[in-house]
Amino acid sequence: MKTTIIGSGVIGLFSAYYLNQQGHEVTIIERSNGEDSCSMGNAGMIVPSHFIPLAVPGMIEKGIKWMFNSESPFYVKPRLNLDLLSWGLKFYQAATKKKVERAMPALRDISLLSKTLYQDLAKTPDFDFAFEEKGLMMLCKTEHSFKEEIEVAQQANELGLKTKILSTKELHEFEPEVKPDVAGAIFYEGDAHLYPNQLVKNLKKHIQNKGVKFLYNTEVTGFDFEKSEIKKTKIKQIVGNTTQNRTANHSELITHNLIIATGSWSPLLADMLNIGLPMQAGKGYSVTYDQNEGKKLNIPSILLEARVAITPMSDNLIRFGGTMEIGGLNDKINMNRVRGIIKAVPNYFPDYQIDIPKKEQVWYGLRPCSPDGLPYIGRTNKYKNLVIASGHAMMGLSLAPATGKLVQEIIDNQKNSIEIDLYKPERYD
Repeated sequence: MKTTIIGSGVIGLFSAYYLNQQGHEVTIIERSNGEDSCSMGNAGMIVPSHFIPLAVPGMIEKGIKWMFNSESPFYVKPRLNLDLLSWGLKFYQAATKKKVERAMPALRDISLLSKTLYQDLAKTPDFDFAFEEKGLMMLCKTEHSFKEEIEVAQQANELGLKTKILSTKELHEFEPEVKPDVAGAIFYEGDAHLYPNQLVKNLKKHIQNKGVKFLYNTEVTGFDFEKSEIKKTKIKQIVGNTTQNRTANHSELITHNLIIATGSWSPLLADMLNIGLPMQAGKGYSVTYDQNEGKKLNIPSILLEARVAITPMSDNLIRFGGTMEIGGLNDKINMNRVRGIIKAVPNYFPDYQIDIPKKEQVWYGLRPCSPDGLPYIGRTNKYKNLVIASGHAMMGLSLAPATGKLVQEIIDNQKNSIEIDLYKPERYD
């Protein structure tokens, strides 16, 4: 079977990984040179703790308040855009207690499946991506936030996720070199983390060695159809190293199965197929430093009120990331938002000082955000050989193995490892 995957991000790579294992002839199409994956610079967290979707009651009110702070963790750029207005309305409709409670078990299940698959992958000799199961601390600066997070921890326990409420004294035992100055924390024992750069590099190398073909600098220009099936994918590949010798080669790929895994660009391809896929690009930033000697952080953590993620990684590195900036598809770096991330750190760790980075040190990625905070995973009604795997927001890396496995099961008509009804790509049609 000739299977075409559009998108070489971590979702596309894991889809190729599991399909290749089942004997599919896989070709991955990537519009860039393959070096700017949205997962390369993220926090690297595997987070069953994140079982609550982005669209929750009260988030719109918080978002409106944060819009007037250029360093806030969440920002929607005001603009007259029908797609944004439609997405905002759907977000509002999804932010109800009933819909959130319905989504929580689904997010738990796909997260736990992903973690199990990462555990299996970490045992494979070909892979070394610094996978560690140290858990995750939710650090609460205020008593109010601490009480709210204790309630979330109780919900987690009801879902079968192990948590521990940590006092300030217990926190200092976790982080003896850099003692947090907070009201308390929730420790999620089942979370893990890895080094995304190593994961993506090793995963690409592995599947290439297994015969997966990559077409970089290649754009999809159209499709050939026959009734309810996509027969060919039309592409334009740019070849040549300089402006003078660059040429565009047009060709077609025979397509038995087509997978759209292009993250924030997925709606553009869906439009070409006359499929509505509500989504907004949420920009996030990260900065990676060497650990401070004598002031090392050991456990991945999230600074709750600031929405900043901190991950100690291999090679004595530490990564700080955060913000959700809904501002469309653009490559601009807003240093105010980066400053908001860095300035939050000493509020929680007074003895941990880091400098504001230069612009060239900042990484950014565009996270594909569905209105209800759930990914799109599944076949479409319109085309029987089309599968969409996108809309994972800031959890793309965390949910990637499970998504890739589900894509393989869907294409091979196998029983799904988990229930996927809530992830239907056409749920808004």
